[in-house]
Amino acid sequence: MTFFTDANRTLAKEIVARYPRPKSAILPLAHLAQDQNAWLSPEAMNEIAELTGVTSAEVQGTCSFYTMFKRRPCGKLVVSVCTNIACLVNGGPDLFEHLRRHYAGDADVMVEEVECMAACDLAPVLQVNYDYHGPLTGDAAVDLVERYRSGALTARTISGTRAGGHD
Repeated sequence: MTFFTDANRTLAKEIVARYPRPKSAILPLAHLAQDQNAWLSPEAMNEIAELTGVTSAEVQGTCSFYTMFKRRPCGKLVVSVCTNIACLVNGGPDLFEHLRRHYAGDADVMVEEVECMAACDLAPVLQVNYDYHGPLTGDAAVDLVERYRSGALTARTISGTRAGGHD
């Protein structure tokens, strides 16, 4: 049994074929797997290893290095709050704590503290499924997350890229 859907397995093979060395496709395949299932399961990493001709330990080692790859179920919305220098002095830790407390126990929203997002001009900045927003207060951030939850704002899959969805 394979992890990828039939369509994604076909796409995965196309992705691998783009590279001179199959191992180079690990990251794009990890994004594809996470887009499909919202996290990288051991089964997904095993299939990526099979497709790229490496061990599953190599895939896990690669994916564990990058914080954007989630190796456990994490809900529909991933809220990443920067607490690095610019965000630190502009209230990032307080924003993180406010959101962490508000969404504690909510299976649909995972709040995580992250290092620099390279968006210091938005400090304190956060991402909802990798869409950037800031500067925000705690209450404004909760309102933002709730707009994503209601569908008023459309969230990317968790392996999306920077979009400039500033608020």
